[in-house]
Amino acid sequence: MSIQSPRADAAAVPATIERVTETILPTRHGTFRLVGYRDGAGTEHVALALGIEDAPVSPGTAPLVRVHSECLTGDAFGSWRCDCGEQLDAALAAISAEGRGVVVYVRGHEGRGIGLLAKLKAYALQDGGVDTVDANTALGLPVDDRRYDQAAEILQDLGISAVRLLSGNPAKEEALEELGIAVVERRNLPVPDRAENAGYLATKRARMRHDAPAADAWESLLDGVVPAAPAPGEAEELTHRYGYLTQPGGQVIGQLRQSLDGFIASRSGDAGLHEDRGDHGHLQRLRALVDAVVVGASTVLAEDCSLAVEDVPGTSPVRVVLDSAAKVGADARVLADDGVPTLWIVSRDAMVPGGLPASVEVVRLPAEDFEPRRVLAVLHARGMGRVLVEGGGNTVSRFLEAGALDRLYLTTAPVLVGDGVPGIRFSGSDVLAEARTAPVRRFVFGQDICTEFNFAAVR
Repeated sequence: MSIQSPRADAAAVPATIERVTETILPTRHGTFRLVGYRDGAGTEHVALALGIEDAPVSPGTAPLVRVHSECLTGDAFGSWRCDCGEQLDAALAAISAEGRGVVVYVRGHEGRGIGLLAKLKAYALQDGGVDTVDANTALGLPVDDRRYDQAAEILQDLGISAVRLLSGNPAKEEALEELGIAVVERRNLPVPDRAENAGYLATKRARMRHDAPAADAWESLLDGVVPAAPAPGEAEELTHRYGYLTQPGGQVIGQLRQSLDGFIASRSGDAGLHEDRGDHGHLQRLRALVDAVVVGASTVLAEDCSLAVEDVPGTSPVRVVLDSAAKVGADARVLADDGVPTLWIVSRDAMVPGGLPASVEVVRLPAEDFEPRRVLAVLHARGMGRVLVEGGGNTVSRFLEAGALDRLYLTTAPVLVGDGVPGIRFSGSDVLAEARTAPVRRFVFGQDICTEFNFAAVR
């Protein structure tokens, strides 16, 4: 069946836009200039403009523009049956980040122009398994009855004749072009699909020519690319938190979780502090973004950790076990035949059991040569530039004291242990003015507080 495109013609109802009023609108994305309009049918529309004055805008400096169709359920109620509300929020965020652009909010476009109650009737049919296209036609309604002449006139009133369009809908681009607005670029907003709207969005892509989804922010980071305009929410947070790890060059990162009073386990060695960790997802993402993850033998013996990437997309890094005396048993999870490469770094005279999996490489160093920078040299020689030093307290502290860490994520759990296995400890200074510090960022993970020290920034 032929899907009806949004109409550019103005034969049915002339737009004849009239500017009615203007004010300012402070939002979470900044303060926008808010211009109110009324068209020839009496429908009211608004434009949220940032960095746009009432003067012709050169086509060579086309601003970001989102022509957004009114959607009460998505925009006001936060419905996940569609992605409208998230698209609107992402557009405002992208314009704010660039400092210049317009959102034209077109009313009368509810349900792609069929109206609110008709849209709800179509929803009811979709509840029974009918897709969004067939639901409209079953009601005797057009698939898309929107017109964009009012949006084009609003842009022209603002002095805009060329735009970089924030939309995944090629029909919207075509309609604006027919109305005299040059679309010099069309950019799909990076809004993730949700379980609640995946079918709806798939239908729009399969039957209404909409673009495939913009790259997922996390997948982009895994590919070594920082998303240019991450959507507000998780995508924006992930980009902010981990974007630096996509940059060329090596990074050595320390990560440790300890109690508020500085312990990683009780005095009996009970490491139950790590069983319900609020920073679990953060730790998994760090593992997924590095080439190697380093732990000391004591951590392996206490926790029998696998060091694998779990619960987030990504590939497990090479496991590196610092174990001078080869105390780790052959049945330890880090030495398992699970397809994840492992470097077991031991001293030259340490007794290592035979029959190890092919994925385990034994690296021998002089017993006195386990200094952090020597270990990093071994890893760098194997092409592992991004290194996560995950534990335990003694190992992370040694790398910190050696000045080998570019960043340190120190997470504190809301627990007071009193006495136990210490976390961060190193030879300090007699003068507090000489205490180690660096620019910091803080993240909240459930009840945990994570402080990131950027030591590379002060070198």
